[in-house]
Amino acid sequence: MTHPTTAAGILASMGKAGARLDHMGACEAGAGNISVSIKETPTDVADFFPETSTLELPVAVPGLAGWTVFVTGSGCRLREIHADPTANVSAVVIDKTGTTATWYRSSDRTYSKPTSEFNSHLGVHEDQVVRRGVEFQAVLHAQPPYLVTLSHIASLRNDDDFNHAVFRWEPETIVQVPEGIKVLDFMVPGGEELGRNNVESLRDHQIVLWSKHGIMARSDESPLAGVDKVEYVEAGAMYEYRNLTIGGRGEGIQAFEHQAVIDAFGVKTTLY
Repeated sequence: MTHPTTAAGILASMGKAGARLDHMGACEAGAGNISVSIKETPTDVADFFPETSTLELPVAVPGLAGWTVFVTGSGCRLREIHADPTANVSAVVIDKTGTTATWYRSSDRTYSKPTSEFNSHLGVHEDQVVRRGVEFQAVLHAQPPYLVTLSHIASLRNDDDFNHAVFRWEPETIVQVPEGIKVLDFMVPGGEELGRNNVESLRDHQIVLWSKHGIMARSDESPLAGVDKVEYVEAGAMYEYRNLTIGGRGEGIQAFEHQAVIDAFGVKTTLY
């Protein structure tokens, strides 16, 4: 799938992603945030964001020098991006030092600064650019209720048990997210510890679980494609939750059945 290359296309995908996360109940009020990094600055950025100023970045990202990052504002509701993109999103063109940027905004903005999780977003974007050479990356943070609920169960709060619980209900899950979910213990939101562990976790995973808080996901295609991956694992978490409510009587997909799916679709995974 070709990623969007214009500001109009990026904002449209961010809007659709925000609406879908809202439908999932994964972004209450101003919770949740989305960003998109792109190597070439879209020519229509100023059409949407005519006001500019200098922005001090929360972390140094020299690997993103010259890149443009679209990011939701602090306290903005993801469900409102679709109807009012310029009120909820801004564009940041990072300078050659990676410490400051030109901040493109609109006069109808409803925020005073980018999301409080901007440091985590920037860290992931830079890491993916430096390590994988991507030219586009979408990153989203949300609080899918079933995944978060399961993260409060101490016995599940590790990679093996959590992935087994989530992936044993739908055969599509292993096909769509073959590397599984990386599970982190609770860490203070927006803190340096979480930012560092989040970047490391997303090197080999598309989704990382911030226990007792939410998830972060990335996509090389679009924000909406990233939400698609979250939907698959959130569905698995929903089935696991429902199974627990009926006393754990559900059989789930057996190991030999999973292996048949893996073989049929040529899935490269270490989960089974």
